[in-house]
Amino acid sequence: MRPVLLVDVDGPLNPYAAKPYRRPEGYGTHRLLTPRWEAAERRRLTAWGLPNKPVKPLRVWLNPDHGPALAELPYDLVWATTWEEEANDFLAPLLRLPVLPFIAWSEPRPQPEGGVFWKTPEIIAWAQGRPFAWVDDQITDADRSWVQAHHDGPALLHQVDPQTGLTAADFAALSDWAANIR
Repeated sequence: MRPVLLVDVDGPLNPYAAKPYRRPEGYGTHRLLTPRWEAAERRRLTAWGLPNKPVKPLRVWLNPDHGPALAELPYDLVWATTWEEEANDFLAPLLRLPVLPFIAWSEPRPQPEGGVFWKTPEIIAWAQGRPFAWVDDQITDADRSWVQAHHDGPALLHQVDPQTGLTAADFAALSDWAANIR
């Protein structure tokens, strides 16, 4: 059985923390108005007393080479992003990826203790002991410790710099880990 690669969007694929108005090399700018983004922005504008103001699309930077590079890795790909199914509708075509399974997050978001990221317990429950690598910009040592204590299979929690997104070094680390799990 191949390991799973759990892919977050904002940070690894969309380097949102890069300098504003200066996307990293290789990335294209996309303005996306997803239903989830539009609803969240509409709630925010209404709370600010601006219910009739048009919602601005979300600026997303994507590198079209990342899709084929992810598909070439020895993993089964799964979206592990708050974009959920919208990643397939809006991002997969831009990245040249097929429709992928996704983790549907619970609402309200869990609030684990000890600095553990809210996604971590849900990922472990979803993985059910299956080997996985997870790329996200919010992974910390607290998450690694939590996974080690609660997950029965091999796991790689790979933190990605949200200023640069996935790099060649990240792809190499993911490939090396998959080649060496038992």
